[in-house]
Amino acid sequence: MKNILLKLIFTYDNQFISTFESDEVIDNYPRQVASAYSFVNPKKTAAPMLLAYSKSAAQQIGLTEEQALSDDFLQLFSGNNVPTGMQPFAMCYGGHQFGHWAGQLGDGRAINLAEIQTPSDGHKVLQLKGAGPTPYSRTADGFAVLRSSVREFLCSEAMYHLGIATTRALSISLTGDKVVRDMFYDGNSQAEFGAVVCRVSSSFIRFGSFQLPASRKDTDLVKQLVDYSIHRDFPHLGEPCKAAYLKWFEEICQRTCQLIVDWMRVGFVHGVMNTDNMSIIGETIDYGPYGWIDDFDLNWTPNTTDAQGKRYRFGAQAEIAQWNLFQLANAIFSLIEDAEPLQTALNNFAKNYHQMWQKMMASKLGIELTSELLTEEQLNLFVSLEDILMLVETDMTIFYRLLATLPDQNSKWLTHLMPCFYNEQQITDDYQINLNTWLINYVALRNQNTSSRVEIIASMNLVNPKFILRNYLAQQAIELAEQGDYSMIADLQKVLEKPYDEQTEFEHFAQKRPEWARNKAGCSMLSCSS
Repeated sequence: MKNILLKLIFTYDNQFISTFESDEVIDNYPRQVASAYSFVNPKKTAAPMLLAYSKSAAQQIGLTEEQALSDDFLQLFSGNNVPTGMQPFAMCYGGHQFGHWAGQLGDGRAINLAEIQTPSDGHKVLQLKGAGPTPYSRTADGFAVLRSSVREFLCSEAMYHLGIATTRALSISLTGDKVVRDMFYDGNSQAEFGAVVCRVSSSFIRFGSFQLPASRKDTDLVKQLVDYSIHRDFPHLGEPCKAAYLKWFEEICQRTCQLIVDWMRVGFVHGVMNTDNMSIIGETIDYGPYGWIDDFDLNWTPNTTDAQGKRYRFGAQAEIAQWNLFQLANAIFSLIEDAEPLQTALNNFAKNYHQMWQKMMASKLGIELTSELLTEEQLNLFVSLEDILMLVETDMTIFYRLLATLPDQNSKWLTHLMPCFYNEQQITDDYQINLNTWLINYVALRNQNTSSRVEIIASMNLVNPKFILRNYLAQQAIELAEQGDYSMIADLQKVLEKPYDEQTEFEHFAQKRPEWARNKAGCSMLSCSS
């Protein structure tokens, strides 16, 4: 019997659809929807093929390796077979896109298969991305192509193993169908391989989930959504009431703050921090035109749509997060009816971010903090480093790993750090003086630690990854996959499971961006086309 293995494992709770009224229209066509979700089934695929799956994500939801490699698994998570008990649905929400209110958006190419209770990790939602149209697809087709699906799968896994809050990627499957896309929005559309990624999270509710009913003056639905969120994902806050609503918002601010600090720690740039792409539980969600910093640049954005305004540039992510939280505060104002505590929470976000950023930088540099407040010397060292890194093209990831093992003799410092520079001709005498001055001050401060040198190196290597999903590596894996070679996906998946370890057999994955990738599509910037 089909899906017998999976049906025996999964215990469905379907709390979201049992809590909220569904869209009354059953037919699947683009429209405005007044309720929180619409029932919709994934579209059957022509010839599904499993490309990869995450063992840890499978274990998280109670599946064995045998089950994950079964045909049952493939048919279910490619959208071909929906067993009894699963009631697939797409969620309705709105959002600000690039600072402008966009109205209703919703799950345009995401379909929630089911809500389940896992054996060891509680409530989870299984969601297919790229499984066909929904009432929220607008003018799109609801499908996803191989290149964007590979990027989502690998980056979800990379973030998880880096210790950063994220939706999980359970699997990626080819569909056997072709999807037409205009990758550069230049009128040159072409048929690409279709693919489906199964994502897993305890909640896919976004900031925009509250914004849309608030914009429609549907305060009852706003309250119902917040109450559900508290019961479902913030039960420690107690029963919903005005005080609990405020604590709920404060905790969302705190989780979001931690998330952005973690992004900055590893050099991740989300690229499209619209309010509909902000998770209410503080997870990284919706891996679209993201990118990883190669040469350190606070002004870099990976999104071609953002190339002019650079709203979502690397160094602006905290500012944008606070702006998005302000929009969420507006959406829930009717529940609190007092602007002052909401404004206080938003102000505290900025204060907390600066404090958390400083602690993060101290950990990256191996500096012991003796109090909550940094000394002027410490703060100047941290801030001036960003200026130093931007003077010449410096690979952020390699720089911090090399800094941990900086030689004692300053005559060897430049030679030791040379592998992190992209263009040796940029290293002028003035730059060497600036760098050397900073390093002298850094070493003096670091030597005030009570920890041994060996302990400092170990602690720095626990927060400064050796391996990240470099943009050019993801693109190489995609190009091979489009030719039917999926070996690099497997290799990257393996190396990204231990990003802080040396892994000498994968040393080639730790190399800085090659020159050929500087301006190559997929290696430098990306569009939203997927």
